[in-house]
Amino acid sequence: MKTSAKESMTAFWFLLPFLIALVVFFAFAFGRTVFFSFTNYNLFNKMDFVGLGSYVDTVRDPLFITALGNTFVFSITVTLLQTIGALLLAIVLNQKLSGLGFFRTAYYFPSIASSAVTTLIFIWLFRPTGLISYFGTVLGNSASWIAAFALILIAVQIGQVLLERSRNLPASWFDPALLVVSLIAALIGASLLNAFGVIRIGDADPTPLTWLSSRDKLLGILPYPLAVIIVMNTFTTIPTLMLTFLAGLQGISNSVYEAASIDGANPIEQMLYITVPMLRPVTFYVVTVSIIGTLQMFDQAAMLDGTAPLEGTITLAYFVYNAIFRGSGDAMVGVASAAALILALLTLGVVQIQRRFFVGDEGAGK
Repeated sequence: MKTSAKESMTAFWFLLPFLIALVVFFAFAFGRTVFFSFTNYNLFNKMDFVGLGSYVDTVRDPLFITALGNTFVFSITVTLLQTIGALLLAIVLNQKLSGLGFFRTAYYFPSIASSAVTTLIFIWLFRPTGLISYFGTVLGNSASWIAAFALILIAVQIGQVLLERSRNLPASWFDPALLVVSLIAALIGASLLNAFGVIRIGDADPTPLTWLSSRDKLLGILPYPLAVIIVMNTFTTIPTLMLTFLAGLQGISNSVYEAASIDGANPIEQMLYITVPMLRPVTFYVVTVSIIGTLQMFDQAAMLDGTAPLEGTITLAYFVYNAIFRGSGDAMVGVASAAALILALLTLGVVQIQRRFFVGDEGAGK
């Protein structure tokens, strides 16, 4: 018993610094947030107890409703893109390819870059005369050439495959050797059509890209500035989630795929009926982490402040910040605290729903 008590005290002393930090920076801060949410505190005047007044003011604020809608759209879209993209990338990097170490390092690099630096790069890319605008103009001017190239490529490839099969030779639709010939033929054919004036490459001036400053919505749902943040967030977080999927894939025995291959399963069927089901616990973790992270997205929206309209980038986390530091001298701590608690409850509720309907492991659905 004395040995057990001594070991417990040793563990306690090792845990004490973490417990102190937990109490000071979480428990105390959470308690103060709950307290402030029932007051009209604004950092300067004497606070008064207002009951649920701060919560009522929060849900009645049109900006809060906008932030709530943006948060849901952002969370759902990014979670889907991150999960699917990370899984596909992990499957590719799990193959035995030459130079695999280089590609794994290159694909992971965006996740270690500073969020502020990445945001500034994307602001530069999506500015009215930025790189995205330039490439969009180039593609628009070359639309007829690209269409001719694609049509010739498809026609030549189909012709070659049919010719090979007529000779009773095995040939797949994506045979690499035949594809090289088709690419060369398409390049020459499209260039000749352009040289003889059959098709013409345009010379239109670049069209300014106004996504960052636009107040319009893509498909009537997604604000254009928020779409930029979605692209940016997906680009920077897929590599991290890819590593999680990659670890899960390496835990699946090759004998399972060999048995499925013997039974006639093609790669797509193996992915759908072996890989995806066996990665269910990993997918549960990835989706949970992604949901929590996207519901609390703040830094990228804050970096775009002043560049894009507020209603186009604001999320619940940024609404909390904006309620206090809006620059008008009216720091609504009560409203910000109420919004923070609503965000916390929303995050907890969404994760519990996902846990209830997406059984990640044996105990996740209980």
